Amino acid sequence: MASTYLTRTSTTVTNDKKFTVSAWVKGSDLGGSVQAGVCGHRSTTNNGNNSFQFGVFNGGYYAAFVSNSGNDVHINKVTNRLLRDTNAWYHLVIAVDSTLGTASDRVKMYINGELQTSFSTDVNPPQDRTFLNNSCNIDVGRLTYTNGNFKYWDGIISHFHFVDGTAYPASTFGSTDSTTGEWKINTSPTVTYGNNGFFILKDTNSGTDQSSNTNNLSVAGGTLTPTEDCPSNVFATANPLNKTSNILLANGNCSVGTSNTGTDDYISGTIAFGNGKYYWENKLTSPGDPAIGIVPAQYNNNEIGNQRVMYHENGNIYTDGLGISAINTGVTYASGDIISVAFDTENGIIKWYKNNTLVNNSTITNSQLEFSNKLWVPIFYCANGNGTATIQANFGNGYFGTTAVSSAGTNASNNGIFEYDVPSGYTALSTKGLNL
Repeated sequence: MASTYLTRTSTTVTNDKKFTVSAWVKGSDLGGSVQAGVCGHRSTTNNGNNSFQFGVFNGGYYAAFVSNSGNDVHINKVTNRLLRDTNAWYHLVIAVDSTLGTASDRVKMYINGELQTSFSTDVNPPQDRTFLNNSCNIDVGRLTYTNGNFKYWDGIISHFHFVDGTAYPASTFGSTDSTTGEWKINTSPTVTYGNNGFFILKDTNSGTDQSSNTNNLSVAGGTLTPTEDCPSNVFATANPLNKTSNILLANGNCSVGTSNTGTDDYISGTIAFGNGKYYWENKLTSPGDPAIGIVPAQYNNNEIGNQRVMYHENGNIYTDGLGISAINTGVTYASGDIISVAFDTENGIIKWYKNNTLVNNSTITNSQLEFSNKLWVPIFYCANGNGTATIQANFGNGYFGTTAVSSAGTNASNNGIFEYDVPSGYTALSTKGLNL
């Protein structure tokens, strides 16, 4: 939930001039003027006094420290590098040491291991400024802006480290893969955490401290939703960068809705796939007139309706842009139905299931859809403006919205958690699935 966070109250500070935060994050909405809080340190009265803020602002990586109820700004830095990819995991690190003589060295911010040197806003602290007071609250998943104005993280956080008393570089928590060149997690870094330090969200979906400190955090504001999505295996979601304006998104961009009743609305998925066999599930919580299928990845939302789309819509299978007659299946949708998609791009076969019962096998030749030359993405299509529609997609995370699947089916690929048995030879639409 967007208002859920983890929190604990600090004790005696090890060194109030030095600290480090390291977190892997994936956001649902990072563009525009959105401010999203990965973590914050605030006074117990929530008035913004002695408040540390760490997150995303105007698309950039953001960090600030203010005192005197927000009137005095001692740190205020926003990177020119933008974090707008909602399908990507970013590794964010801030290392603060106000004892250093050079002002620009006192706050070091890293994105995926790279030290950031270009800032749209760049205020560094005075030498020997103190930051982390005793009996203040440390929050993960939100920050306190001013006067109790909270900004929450709408997305996922993994491998979160808070270090009291030492400023560590990003290379302590991550390293470059020698084969792929990608920045990856150091799962068990060598860190001295200090009195208030902790390491959470490594292998458990809780605030249990996995350092030696046992500085556990409590859940507040709702409940935590586990997910299979992680920095080493990124699952598809709906793509907020390729949608029509009336599409509404929630739950990490896995819930798709529209309040529009006048025109068609579309949104595609985030991961494109070529040769392979892929499976995903979609639960209807407000049927309206939704359609679920595939579209070539090259098309944007304004082109989807007139291109080579193939989808199942409440009784009919359509192949827009192909000149092929609709197939009437006689299957209609109701609230609570789970519509599964199994797409075999190698043989040109797409199957839809309603509540695990096969709707229809639809075989389209490669010459018609050019399977061998195209990349595909999932498509959610609220057709003809016929009422509102809400679809909760499960690409393998094991959840419809915030509700876990009722009884997980078997999955021979061991990739993702689904309500029903995954057909033999199929896998989840994730980075690991692409490389099976």
